[in-house]
Amino acid sequence: MRTEPGPHDVVRIEYDPGRSAHIALLKNRNSNIDGKKVWTYILAPDNLRAGDVVESFRQGIPADLVPGFTDSKEIRGKLLEKAKDDDEPETQTASMASLALGILRAKTVKPGNVLPLRLIPTGTVIHNIALDPEGRARLVRSAGTFGQVVAHEDSGRYTQVRLQSGEVRKVLQDCVATIGKVSNPLWKNRNLAKAGRSRWLGRRPHVRGMAMNRCDHPHGGGRGKSKGNKHPRSVWGWLTKGKRTRKPGPKGPKNSNKMVIRERPRGKEKRGL
Repeated sequence: MRTEPGPHDVVRIEYDPGRSAHIALLKNRNSNIDGKKVWTYILAPDNLRAGDVVESFRQGIPADLVPGFTDSKEIRGKLLEKAKDDDEPETQTASMASLALGILRAKTVKPGNVLPLRLIPTGTVIHNIALDPEGRARLVRSAGTFGQVVAHEDSGRYTQVRLQSGEVRKVLQDCVATIGKVSNPLWKNRNLAKAGRSRWLGRRPHVRGMAMNRCDHPHGGGRGKSKGNKHPRSVWGWLTKGKRTRKPGPKGPKNSNKMVIRERPRGKEKRGL
């Protein structure tokens, strides 16, 4: 959730048997908080090390963090400067606001920090994306994955985010995300080494359809290795290759998922043909 503001020191990076990514143990510097909130775990971003300092800006940017910048949900991360005086030129005000915004990003946009999407510049690599302003992170949490901020809409309500699958979807700008990509990117190269380890993970043996009898699978029966020019099917006769099964999105039923701007690439588009 990352609800506690203020600097947190990274004590160590740990292995979690229940997930593919590593986790980081944090210690809050504020000694006046409840004892249960002194020590917390977060999903460790890549290249985070013991001794680093991370901070959560889920509650907004403190007023005294950057002179000349005041966080406001109404302006959605755009330049904000105090009302200019009559004698002050407009160009000077814009320059001061740009400087304040640059200092803000230099102080806040760091791996492991949590920021509302409205304050994250376009092109930034993010993970742990929430879909509810008050909720926990739900998207991009597996080892080595990352999303990217594509654009902030002019309406000031949604931000377009590209997910790991290539899908581009709209997310409320008040939702938060963590800067950086998830740790342990080499997890996808692991070798289970034996069939027993797959059983530990709950995966039972898989038998080819052509090795079954005709009464057990559409590919079964016959003399030798042949499925009789049949299209690849499941045990229950469903088409398994090339048949579209996912309906949500722009190409699915009307208004099934309005948040999806562009679906993930499939088929020839995914192969780059």
